[in-house]
Amino acid sequence: MSNAKSLEQLEQKQDFIRRHIGPSPAQVSDMLAALGVSSVEELIGQTVPSSIRLEQGLQIGESRTEVETLSYLKSVASKNKVFKSYIGQGYHPTHVPNVILRNVLENPGWYTAYTPYQPEIAQGRLESLLNFQTMTMDITGLDLASASLLDESTAAAEAMALAKRVSKAKKANLFFIAEDVHTQTIDVVTTRAEQFGFEVVVGPASEAANHEIFGALFQYPTTSGEVVDITDIIAQVQSKKAIACVAADIMSLMLLKAPGKLGADVVLGSAQRFGVPMGYGGPHAAFFATRDAYKRSLPGRIIGVSKDRLGNDALRMAMQTREQHIRREKANSNICTAQVLLANMAAFYAVYHGPQGLKTIAERINRFASILATGLKAKGVALKHDTWFDTITVVADDADKDAVVARAVANEVNFAINHAGEYSIALNETTTRGDIAELFDIILGEGHGLDVAALDSEVAANGISGIPASLVRDDEVLTHDNFNSYHSETEMLRYIKRLENKDLALNHSMISLGSCTMKLNATAEMIPVTWPEFAELHPFCPLEQAQGYQVMMTELHDWLVNITGYDAVSLQPNSGAQGEYAGLIAIRKYHESRGEGHRNVCLIPSSAHGTNPASAQMASMKVVVVGCDSDGNIDLDDLRAKAEDVSENLSCIMVTYPSTHGVYEEAIREVCDIVHQHGGQVYMDGANMNAQVGVTSPGSIGSDVSHLNLHKTFCIPHGGGGPGVGPIGVKSHLAPFMPNHSVIKVAGTNEGNGAVSAAPYGSAAILPISWAYIAMMGSEGLKQATEMAIVNANYLTEQLSKHYPVLYRGRNDRVAHECIIDLRPLKEASGITEMDVAKRLMDYGFHAPTMSFPVAGTLMIEPTESESKVEIDRFIEAMISIRAEIAKVENGEWSVENNPLVFAPHTQADVLGNEWDRAYDRFYAAFPVASVAKDKFWPTVTRIDDVYGDRNLICSCPAVETYAE
Repeated sequence: MSNAKSLEQLEQKQDFIRRHIGPSPAQVSDMLAALGVSSVEELIGQTVPSSIRLEQGLQIGESRTEVETLSYLKSVASKNKVFKSYIGQGYHPTHVPNVILRNVLENPGWYTAYTPYQPEIAQGRLESLLNFQTMTMDITGLDLASASLLDESTAAAEAMALAKRVSKAKKANLFFIAEDVHTQTIDVVTTRAEQFGFEVVVGPASEAANHEIFGALFQYPTTSGEVVDITDIIAQVQSKKAIACVAADIMSLMLLKAPGKLGADVVLGSAQRFGVPMGYGGPHAAFFATRDAYKRSLPGRIIGVSKDRLGNDALRMAMQTREQHIRREKANSNICTAQVLLANMAAFYAVYHGPQGLKTIAERINRFASILATGLKAKGVALKHDTWFDTITVVADDADKDAVVARAVANEVNFAINHAGEYSIALNETTTRGDIAELFDIILGEGHGLDVAALDSEVAANGISGIPASLVRDDEVLTHDNFNSYHSETEMLRYIKRLENKDLALNHSMISLGSCTMKLNATAEMIPVTWPEFAELHPFCPLEQAQGYQVMMTELHDWLVNITGYDAVSLQPNSGAQGEYAGLIAIRKYHESRGEGHRNVCLIPSSAHGTNPASAQMASMKVVVVGCDSDGNIDLDDLRAKAEDVSENLSCIMVTYPSTHGVYEEAIREVCDIVHQHGGQVYMDGANMNAQVGVTSPGSIGSDVSHLNLHKTFCIPHGGGGPGVGPIGVKSHLAPFMPNHSVIKVAGTNEGNGAVSAAPYGSAAILPISWAYIAMMGSEGLKQATEMAIVNANYLTEQLSKHYPVLYRGRNDRVAHECIIDLRPLKEASGITEMDVAKRLMDYGFHAPTMSFPVAGTLMIEPTESESKVEIDRFIEAMISIRAEIAKVENGEWSVENNPLVFAPHTQADVLGNEWDRAYDRFYAAFPVASVAKDKFWPTVTRIDDVYGDRNLICSCPAVETYAE
């Protein structure tokens, strides 16, 4: 009986593994037979070099059921204490409209989509991002906005970099930061400046122009709540030929004069309080706007309006050559992501509330702040400022301050207490009249005699707002119809659904992007993200209130240490690119600690991810490219020669493993040894960890540091182009040099280390996703996932190789977890391009694989372990059918100008239109194979004209009249 019970428990524990991994045992057997091997272990033996195989299995523990996992995680989350937060400093409680919570944040149609590189099947989120840009431009009063950045602090660092690029004060090397900018922003910008070799001065805003500067940063309102007219200060900065940057509070800008109207060149901030939970620091979308003159230097992605083949308006990522991974070492930033899911939430929040609704929310927040200030002043409490939007700073002696803070904590209330002799109270959208009464009790003690209703009447009667008359906003914002049409829940629900229907996401079909690992984001993993215990914590709350987060993050840390073979992990970097940057800073600081700060050369194989040289450039390293041989492996002779040549100055090498070419390089240990022999460190890009977990590890191979893409291998969804998480793992000698934080100290790293992200633990709110994935997979499941990723990739490669050339293979002609098919010979023979194939795949219901990376004219395909053989076979069928179509062009049956590939994708309007002069029939255009008819996905626009879009840059919502035209 006990044996039967234990067997049942074992089956339950393995249930999640069975559901995460797509192929059934029978399907696995069929794929292995097609590969000519008898077992998964035999295939792994043929594929992964024995020299790097792990001798000991992972020490994660047994897999847990979904019920066990969520029950345990709920008990951990309950250790968090969700106090009322008045801390502010860039993070505020907000009401997430339920229609957005359920239909966007909790909807796989929105959170599992990929970056909109294939815009014809991404028109929904592109429209929402265009709303975000339009909202940003309207509110900031500037000409051009991006589609979001990682967080406010890193956006400020990007503003500094932009200022250096475009400022005409070419001899200046100093960036000024006003002392009343948020503390974490000063921290991040100073860290970035140190790597760039810029000088930084922090001082009173009025002193900005006293220095020879290329740029300056101001906070509006200030971190302590003061609302200051900085028009003259901005003019003084600009008189020095420097760039004036303003970090602004998005909600305040509904009432305050736009910073662009004050003369600012750059305006940035966080969109968090537009309906995105605080989530202990993120993920949140930053907004960024600048003048049209600086559009070529604007960081991040820009969504633009172009035309499709039929002349319809169609959206796309504009100026795509600005994507930093394309520019490599010539990049001016390493940003290759955005915060699309969160930017869309903020945009929908603005659409749902509309301009009047947003203004009402802002006025209500300001009214409560005015009531609080008026009541405190009436009782003789000293306030630091005579102006405010939402934040009141009280000046008090230490004894009074300590007593007030103690009463606040006793009432489960948090104030900001970062500065000696004062404390701040930042009001927010969730504040009520009862809260104001409670605040009076906390600050003044009971029996103070203040009445909130009477104070409200006094504020109204005397027109008290705390906002100087010269700074009251008097222009209309958000006038476009999109912000004035969907205020009922019915209309909003339909608008969200209408946009969702335009986008292909993982809930429709496999997305086989090589290097991007678009696999299952299990529902059980996603559920804890919106639990209040995780979602509603301020990142700067006392650590004793975040014990649940500390437990969860410590367990995740320890698991990642075991998985990677490193000694320590920093969870702070909030994207893969940020992880690269943090890892390179650790290497640089390590060399400096040994008196070898001159080591500044970074070796990068020609096959590397483009963010690698971009990150190296940001860390002020000199990039030296190492060649690859004909098999796609690092050329060891070239590596030896270049390592020898730069030996005295060698800082590191950045390698990806398995290589970006999709093979396990046999000589990877030797690569590490060569670099170490010359005093360098080995940085291993973690993009392809999905082919390592449980089988090998970067630490055991010989690497010193890696970033991990938790939004790839560890199941955080891509969100349509963000969020991501990019923690770094390091060997013990680099651990002291990982990021710290100026507000909340991070254990295990040096005190003086700067931050790379705004929050101490980055995008903490989505870490439960990876925690749950690892917990439910356990040691066995994690290894099995890697093995099945290899099985699926090799099966797909074997089937496609009968029709397309496979560019690179490793030992025994095997590939790792992805393969590259070479379309260049077909292009030469037929005139059909990789772009044509990518667009035609849409007609078959698939997103294209990674196109022309890392080799132009190719497709890099990664099926992942989560796709079943049925789905992989469906993709193979599509690719074989497309090959047959290319053959018809090759043999002259179809001309190169008139065939389904060059006209792809086909929309309903295209297929059903009155005119049809094609060499193929309408039905075949839409339903090229029978399986498509079962669940047809219709692109909503035909092929988009990129050239037109770049020549006619429109980055805000077009007027309604244009649609009528």
